[in-house]
Amino acid sequence: MFQTFETTSAPEFGAARLAALREQMQTEGLDGFIVPRADAHQGEYVAPHDERLQWLTGFTGSAGFCCALLQSAGVFIDGRYRTQVKSQVDLAHFTPVPWPETSLADWLKTQLPDGGVVGFDPWLMTQGQLEAHEEALSGTGIVLKALDNLVDRIWADQPAPPMSAAFDYPIEYAGKSSSDKRADCAADLKETNDDYAVITLPDSLCWLLNIRGNDVSKTPLVHGFAILGADARVQLFVAPSKVEGLGPDPAIDIAAPEEFLPRLAHISGKVRCDKTSVPVAVIQALQSGGAEITYGNEPCVLPKARKNPIEIAGTRAAHITDASAMCELLCWLDAQPTGLVSEIDVVTQLEQCRRATNALQDISFDTICGSGPHGAIMHYRVTHETSRTLQDGDLLVLDSGGQYLNGTTDITRTVGIGAIGEQERTAFTRVLQGMIAISRIRWPKGLAGRDIEAVGRMPLWLAGQDFDHGIGHGVGHFLGVHEGPQRLSRVSNVPLEPGMILSNEPGYYREGAFGIRIENLVVVTQGDAPEGADAHRDMYDFETLTYVPIQRQLIRTEMLCADEISWLNTYHAACREKLTDLLSASAREWLVQATQPL
Repeated sequence: MFQTFETTSAPEFGAARLAALREQMQTEGLDGFIVPRADAHQGEYVAPHDERLQWLTGFTGSAGFCCALLQSAGVFIDGRYRTQVKSQVDLAHFTPVPWPETSLADWLKTQLPDGGVVGFDPWLMTQGQLEAHEEALSGTGIVLKALDNLVDRIWADQPAPPMSAAFDYPIEYAGKSSSDKRADCAADLKETNDDYAVITLPDSLCWLLNIRGNDVSKTPLVHGFAILGADARVQLFVAPSKVEGLGPDPAIDIAAPEEFLPRLAHISGKVRCDKTSVPVAVIQALQSGGAEITYGNEPCVLPKARKNPIEIAGTRAAHITDASAMCELLCWLDAQPTGLVSEIDVVTQLEQCRRATNALQDISFDTICGSGPHGAIMHYRVTHETSRTLQDGDLLVLDSGGQYLNGTTDITRTVGIGAIGEQERTAFTRVLQGMIAISRIRWPKGLAGRDIEAVGRMPLWLAGQDFDHGIGHGVGHFLGVHEGPQRLSRVSNVPLEPGMILSNEPGYYREGAFGIRIENLVVVTQGDAPEGADAHRDMYDFETLTYVPIQRQLIRTEMLCADEISWLNTYHAACREKLTDLLSASAREWLVQATQPL
């Protein structure tokens, strides 16, 4: 199994670990210390070595941070984790703080009214974050101080940094050679008269060099750093053992990670750094050597987001492979007697179905399989201790994905077990209406996710309801299941462009009762203009990539308009056409029934 069901949260150790951290704070003359869920590469996915937030507090979410003061400790979590955090931290010693509604600066102003010194690890904070914090704290007497990581001092059994071997990612999947990518990114630097760019994001590094690895679970990343020159040469800082199996490239100079900061300190010329990803430690090293720092987008980020035709074709194929596994699972689940199947049973069976495709490399994240009240925990991870048996009347939220050589998948289906109540069916139908609205939308070139995401919320808003996560996130190509910079979110100002892959996943959650989420992946396309369209306007739309039936029994058909019914019937007909020949006999029969027109 790729997924395990062990309990990884340990809130019972929080008090002792917090006390040990405070001893280190007092030794350093600090009033506080910031512990983010981050690593030196500033990616979302971290290795066990870097799970400092989880180790200290017990919180296992993929985003957030703790600010430990001498008399209090806040755990800052966004809307996805406000239910989860309550069961994962010792609430007698850690206080959940709603973030970003409450910023770190706002909280510190109330906790340290007379000022103070708050420490942070300069590898674990970006330059942009530091500047925002310092601006918000201006005039308060609160100072942020960079120093070595205090958690590392007290974490006696901290795992070693990951050292998995990198492997070449063939051009038949990548669609473009590393040398061509380097040339394109170098041309970007020349346009702005920059001599170098610093690259710290592992997915950018893997994309640029057409390599993959296993330094992080469920995401094929290689940890390292790079300096890209305007001459298209790359200085790569990575443990030599990781790249022993790769073919040599005269345009790539390999050095140990320990050489990264000294090299930065001796670099001359204009060096582009992305404030959203480059750690403070990098800026400090560049400043010590007198390099001219320019701030701008890391040159890999947008080209990586705009998938090329081979990547898109591969992703389409990966989604069909993955859909066949999902249909086998849903067929199996439909045949199980009520009251005998557990959440773990479903996760295990789904992984077996994906493995049976003989194409699965890994799952793309721990499967979220929450029944009944667990469905309201947006990022619920089932364990042996929490696993529920599916009961009559439950809604099951099943959010999962696979890593395939030709693409990364992410799909959510909400499944009704037995007879489902009318309020659940009503909420499900509103969520479905939002998903269909995003699927059908067409918009003018230049708009960002924040400009169109409200379309997917409107059916819920009309009922006075909403949900606390974005409509969608970017998705990588055999890389991270979460990838920026594109998002369908009210905070995203990055214009959507053809080739960008995003999730389309509205939801609804009633704490302690049920959850609903429906998710397909989509890719931005420049579609055919309808009759009567403005000839001078470039318009974009979405092509759906995911083809798995949506449970018709949960839909209140009378709530749908004719266009919505037509979309769903067309979608289900496409599911039959694309999947029938890939399924077992029983799953084919199930598919026919599941895709009957409304």
